[in-house]
Amino acid sequence: MSVSYTFYTNDITLPTAMKIKQIFLIILISCFPSMFMAQALKGYEQYGKLIKEKIYKDYKGMYRPAGEDLKYPFLTPGSQQYADVLWDWDSWLSNIALRQILSDTGSTADKKEASVYEQGCVLNFLSYCHPDGWAPILIKRKADFMSTKPKNIYEENMHKPCLAQHAAFLTKENNGNAEWLREKFENLQFFVGGYKNRYRSEATGLYFWQNDVMIGVDNDPCTFFRPDRSSASIYLNCLMYKELQAMVYLANQLNFHEIAVMYQADADNLKEAIQKNCWDERDGFFYSVDLNLKPINTEKWGFHSGAPRDWNCLIQRIGVWSGFLAMWADIATPAQAKRMVEEHFKNEKTFNAPYGVRSLSKMEKMYNLRASGNPSTWLGPIWGVSNYLTWRGLVKYGYTNEAKELASKTILLFGHDFERTGVLHEYYQPENGEPILNAGFQNWNYLVLNMLDWMENKKVVSEF
Repeated sequence: MSVSYTFYTNDITLPTAMKIKQIFLIILISCFPSMFMAQALKGYEQYGKLIKEKIYKDYKGMYRPAGEDLKYPFLTPGSQQYADVLWDWDSWLSNIALRQILSDTGSTADKKEASVYEQGCVLNFLSYCHPDGWAPILIKRKADFMSTKPKNIYEENMHKPCLAQHAAFLTKENNGNAEWLREKFENLQFFVGGYKNRYRSEATGLYFWQNDVMIGVDNDPCTFFRPDRSSASIYLNCLMYKELQAMVYLANQLNFHEIAVMYQADADNLKEAIQKNCWDERDGFFYSVDLNLKPINTEKWGFHSGAPRDWNCLIQRIGVWSGFLAMWADIATPAQAKRMVEEHFKNEKTFNAPYGVRSLSKMEKMYNLRASGNPSTWLGPIWGVSNYLTWRGLVKYGYTNEAKELASKTILLFGHDFERTGVLHEYYQPENGEPILNAGFQNWNYLVLNMLDWMENKKVVSEF
């Protein structure tokens, strides 16, 4: 259907006429969202070339040489703020984007050059990991309080559970050859064991954060300013499930088959615990849970002794984007995924925004788009990483149309930013795509290339 509109400006200044046209466009979008989405699906094509040119040109800016407290070459997320630091989940996800770049344009020599930096990310972290299983969240050239072992490893968070996933990804890309990891595999087992020994609730089988510092999704209300060791985050538990699956794969590749069986049992137990405690049949979504309950002591709690509690956690019905990770991690059943897509992904009152998935439901009282750093805000803005991981879940479960919608929105978001500012930013406003903070942020934003190649039916590199 072709519709034309004429704007008469005889009695109106041109700027005023332009404002009227913008207002009319907003009304048109709100009244005909499906027509707008169809245009968006086509419109992303104009930005594909621009995005590729920018990313292909800049990607080697991630490479950093070894030196001082970084024993191996490594990848940095980019931008001045993260210019010479090795970060945990940032390096893992940046690496997936790097592999897509190399798949598209890299020569054999380019791939060989990159492998030293890629493997160095994992090996640097493992060089800090000893039998107690602690590994730093970040490493700087000169170790400071954030990359030096804390006095009490039972009170502070460590590297997020994506280290085995990073190693498994590189091994899979290397045709299953894990020999580069063999000497450090025991360190990796120490690391995963550290999570099982210090971060796991025996009563629920779920994993919890030690505190609310440097959890990746900085101010997720399910953890932020909550009591220590009380937050069994759905984000953390989905990462941990995939981490255990990665250990199964790596152990098998190194012929440690009996060890692989043990990790598979751990993964199965965790999946069962997530299903039991985090899935909410009422809302049709996966939530974090609260572990902050008084211990059962029938002698002390006299009036409660006749019927003490028989639950081990309380579900936190707070709409956080990380509930969609249950699809990314292959934890959700097909029936659960259908409810998540129909009732939450498509809901414009909660998560679905013109430029992607809101990091916090718009209906939550904590919803807030104001710029902040340390913590960076996850209270509603659009992040490239949450768009990407939600998109991966949609692809896995066969929601192709919804995946196209989210991919096209992300491509439009970053295409607009490159076109207007020449760089990307850390996070964005959901309704109009305006950047909020940190110009020059690269990192997992480069995963837009993986989405773009998928839209164009090309080979797509994916995380383990």
